[in-house]
Amino acid sequence: MRTAEEQANRRLLRARDAIDRAYDQPLDIAALARIAIVSEAHFIRTFKTTFGETPHRYLQRRRIERAMALLRTSSLTVGEICVEVGFASPATFTRTFREVVGMTPSSYRDRDVAPVTSVPTCFEKAWTRPSSFGQAAPAVRP
Repeated sequence: MRTAEEQANRRLLRARDAIDRAYDQPLDIAALARIAIVSEAHFIRTFKTTFGETPHRYLQRRRIERAMALLRTSSLTVGEICVEVGFASPATFTRTFREVVGMTPSSYRDRDVAPVTSVPTCFEKAWTRPSSFGQAAPAVRP
């Protein structure tokens, strides 16, 4: 039998999964709160307590993670990537990208970093995953 806390955490995980699936869509707090079966204010509060960031910040970070992957692997323009990951404004995309990653999207794409092949993929993803707003990872790996 699951405790009430476990059930609440499972519902929050379902809501976070919904954000992950629809990262390119506008954030709908009301729908996410319904998934978690709580009020909107309680959802925002418990999401931040559980995951360490608000749903909006989580969504922004997920969008930036996807943009980073597209910048590394596609030939789409920065503007096309901006729209692809769900940002309505290129200026907001660039500002958010700089806050999270520590450089502009164009600089990120242009950096000359040789791929490391001897490191497991899970470590590489952890190193390149943006941590949170205002805490950009170093541009060069240790």
